[in-house]
Amino acid sequence: MKENKKGTKKAVKILLIGSLLFIALVGDGVYWAFFDMNRLPTGEYLTEETSPDGSYTLKAYLANGGTTTSYSIRGELVFNNRDGKTKNIYWNYREETANIEWKDNDTVVINSHTLNVLQKKLDFRNQ
Repeated sequence: MKENKKGTKKAVKILLIGSLLFIALVGDGVYWAFFDMNRLPTGEYLTEETSPDGSYTLKAYLANGGTTTSYSIRGELVFNNRDGKTKNIYWNYREETANIEWKDNDTVVINSHTLNVLQKKLDFRNQ
């Protein structure tokens, strides 16, 4: 009888761990496919501005989603002190121009949206 209970407990643990692993993998796949900012379209180069201390450059690109969608602006932050490493920090829909203004070394305003480049991202899909 004790062996039967141990076997049942072990089976439940394996099933629970397997289910949680499956849910985590599916969740990660959905995030990767639909929300990961590293998978954004490249777009056509528009403009760029460098931070006051020269640590960062924000490059703006116009992305054309095709005939059935509006244009979007993608903002790519370039880390000038880290061999040009980049990350996307701005993705906004229904925009065709990019007005970039640095407020200080870490704060940039893109089309009236203020972002701290080390802490924040703007992605219209999450709003």
